[in-house]
Amino acid sequence: MRYWLMKSEPSEVSVDDLAASPKKTAAWFGVRNYQARNYMRDGMEIGDGVLFYHSSCPEPGIAGLAQVASHAYPDATQFDKKGKYFDVAATAENPRWMNVDVQLVKKIRLVSLAELREHKALEGMILLKRGNRLSITPVTPAEWKYITGKLIGKE
Repeated sequence: MRYWLMKSEPSEVSVDDLAASPKKTAAWFGVRNYQARNYMRDGMEIGDGVLFYHSSCPEPGIAGLAQVASHAYPDATQFDKKGKYFDVAATAENPRWMNVDVQLVKKIRLVSLAELREHKALEGMILLKRGNRLSITPVTPAEWKYITGKLIGKE
């Protein structure tokens, strides 16, 4: 099992939107970074743990626990000529962009970016490194255990 932090802008898809979705599951669409795409395509497996992170909002942070609910498959938004995620170079025969389905396990109190930065045990976390802009990053088993046990577990 692997662990991931997946960022979503709450104005696009929030943890509440995911909770209201059928089976609390939604496609993680719109990723347009090759490294993040490769994580979904090559690294994710059904059942992997996900820290659902709200980004580009007044208080960014981890808002829920989720799991990967599907293998990677072509992101349909790349083919929508009127959509903001359209990619002229993508074809059905050779899609460029992938997504996975993510299923909410539990909505949690917001564990803010500022709170994450306070913990020495998390100082190596990719999210906290200067210049990191990836929407999907791996989380180590030790980071997962610390966050889910010490930070979320104190709810």
